[in-house]
Amino acid sequence: MGYKEIEIKVRAAANEDEIKSLVGRTAGVAKFTYNIIKKSLDARKKSDIQWLIRVGVTSPDLPKGNKPEVLTLHPEKQKRTPGKSGHKVIIVGTGPAGIFAADYLSLRGFDVTVLERGSPVENRKAALDNFEKTGTFDSKNNYSFGEGGAGTFSDGKLSSRTKNINAERNYIFQRFVETGGPEEIFYMTHPHLGSDKLFTMTKNMRKLLQDQGVKFLYETPATDLVVKNDRVTGVVTPGGILEADQVIFATGHSAFETFRMLIKNGLDFQPKNFALGFRAEHSQQIINKAQWGVPTIPGVKAAEYRLTSQTEGGIGVYSFCMCPGGMVVPAAAYGDTNIVNGMSNYSRSSPFANAAVVAGVNIQQLLGKDVNALETLHWLESLEQSFQQTPGSYKAPAMTIKDFLAGKSGSKLPASSYPLGLNPSDLGSMLPAALVKPLQEGLKDFCNKIRGYEEGILLGLESKTSAPIQVQRHPEKLWSKYENLYIAGEGSGWSGGIVSSASDGMRIAQILE
Repeated sequence: MGYKEIEIKVRAAANEDEIKSLVGRTAGVAKFTYNIIKKSLDARKKSDIQWLIRVGVTSPDLPKGNKPEVLTLHPEKQKRTPGKSGHKVIIVGTGPAGIFAADYLSLRGFDVTVLERGSPVENRKAALDNFEKTGTFDSKNNYSFGEGGAGTFSDGKLSSRTKNINAERNYIFQRFVETGGPEEIFYMTHPHLGSDKLFTMTKNMRKLLQDQGVKFLYETPATDLVVKNDRVTGVVTPGGILEADQVIFATGHSAFETFRMLIKNGLDFQPKNFALGFRAEHSQQIINKAQWGVPTIPGVKAAEYRLTSQTEGGIGVYSFCMCPGGMVVPAAAYGDTNIVNGMSNYSRSSPFANAAVVAGVNIQQLLGKDVNALETLHWLESLEQSFQQTPGSYKAPAMTIKDFLAGKSGSKLPASSYPLGLNPSDLGSMLPAALVKPLQEGLKDFCNKIRGYEEGILLGLESKTSAPIQVQRHPEKLWSKYENLYIAGEGSGWSGGIVSSASDGMRIAQILE
């Protein structure tokens, strides 16, 4: 049996039979099996948009060759005695970092309990539906908190710039497929899952972990630590103290009261660079026409974009978390704040496109003074609160891109996907003054790069591209302050996104003894 890899080009709407026929002709074989290694859309020539596909072909008619081995992880079960040091692990948070740490540790034989401040994802979804219908905010179950973390109701992007995580990535993707994700995530250039699939996958992942012995405690926030002899011996909850040999916090970057509790217990958090801005929303057809030259392409879901601009003052402006065929959602983590984010389902079939458009922030430079982690949290929290106070509700402060560029407001706002309504506002007066000019410069650049971009609207505030603070961790053992306490995922300030955060949780799970 032989093996070789080939590259083919096919029309965007090509079906499986067409692809298989082309694979056979290109490889010069009649009897074969094949697997797709990489698939990307080539839209450089708008009159001839095609899929570029790298394929692995196995056939008795090919010269001998071995199919490359897929690098992954194989956690080894170790016999652990209850009561012995290191056996009992408490994980706080059910986002990617917490869940994949729990998965890996349970397979290694640890006794794992996962705490979640919110409810199971079914109840969380019901609370979100009610919020969007009535405006009634649920502090336990919202777009930031609840089973699955913030990523559960997002576009489910699986791209990551983190290096040297190929084995972790393949393990994560395999788990995603096992729990209901599409196999295409293994080979698509920009893989995504979509909120509808993530909802089902979150339930399935919970069941998988429970079958492995993991215990889940819902509506159980961690409010404090019990520390004895320079070790964390327990986690304080409203229901009492839970004893632990090892503790992992994987609460995401929105849990400000958890950050404050950890800082109170001596953990060293420092301000880090983050970003602020708004969500830009357009008709998806505007983006499709700009990227493809036509409103739709059979076989392709919706056009995406990724934009960057370096302004005269040196502040970078960029798009982030673009949600083609998606919607803008009310993503407040706390009832007195108002922020927005984006989500889309697997089909990406909404008539709207949205993306964060943000400017990089160095908090010390922005404020012109040194600030610590607590001051950073307070400043950002105050800004998020001001966006709730302006409309006096969860309506999104919004204006047209044309008005923002002109430095005025008042134009009529077009239709939006945002479910709780728009509040016509002057975003330029609501954002930090030092960021307004860079954002205007960046948006002008974006309008030059994407035809029709100026026809969109801006909704504020977008403030959750990454954590505003970062914890100090041991460079190799990854613990923070205490040798059995770990801060994982986006809340640590060391990772961002689903794959990067899941990998960070797994790195810690591999280190624990």
